[in-house]
Amino acid sequence: MSATAEAGPRRPTPAEDTRRRIEDTAERLFRAMGYQKTAVADIARELGMSPANVYRFFASKSAINEAIAARMLGGVEAELWQVARGDAPPEQRLADLLRTLHRRHLSLFFTERRLHDMVTAAMAEHWGVVERFIHACVTAIRHILMDGMASGAFAKMDAEQTAKSIKQAVLAFMHPSLIAECVGRNTTEEELAADLEAMIGLILRGLRP
Repeated sequence: MSATAEAGPRRPTPAEDTRRRIEDTAERLFRAMGYQKTAVADIARELGMSPANVYRFFASKSAINEAIAARMLGGVEAELWQVARGDAPPEQRLADLLRTLHRRHLSLFFTERRLHDMVTAAMAEHWGVVERFIHACVTAIRHILMDGMASGAFAKMDAEQTAKSIKQAVLAFMHPSLIAECVGRNTTEEELAADLEAMIGLILRGLRP
């Protein structure tokens, strides 16, 4: 057994532990109060430290916002890659990936409205974490398309451009603002899901050889 294996998992440093506690507290307050109403002073008070100490680990409130958004979107990204690298046929993986994206964003709208507002702002204001998440989505779609081409399930194509086109085609089912607009027009969750299935069917028919 190697020395690294004997040592076990690396323990977080005191600085890493403090940063994690700040993020945990910020996320809890964001869920309870909303990210806009949560001030650095609120986070510091909950932790029993000064705002200046929080700023030692995060340069600004915006940096905290990005860290929490990265946590949320990182979980979605991991789920997408689990689907993209799965053993199911490419057609099923692509459909499941798009359903997963829709389900996660829909859940955010209905059950986590305060966090939904943060993600909406992140997209509108082009936060770096959102740009990275969108890139990850396109990359996961491209991965499935390349598998599909290799197996003969999909026609030959420019996988990168096609992945971007698919992302655009399903945007109304994934973007927080567009979901909110649909729900605002009294569209039900079931109707949205049915519309997504129709779009998935259209996409898959277009990808076949």
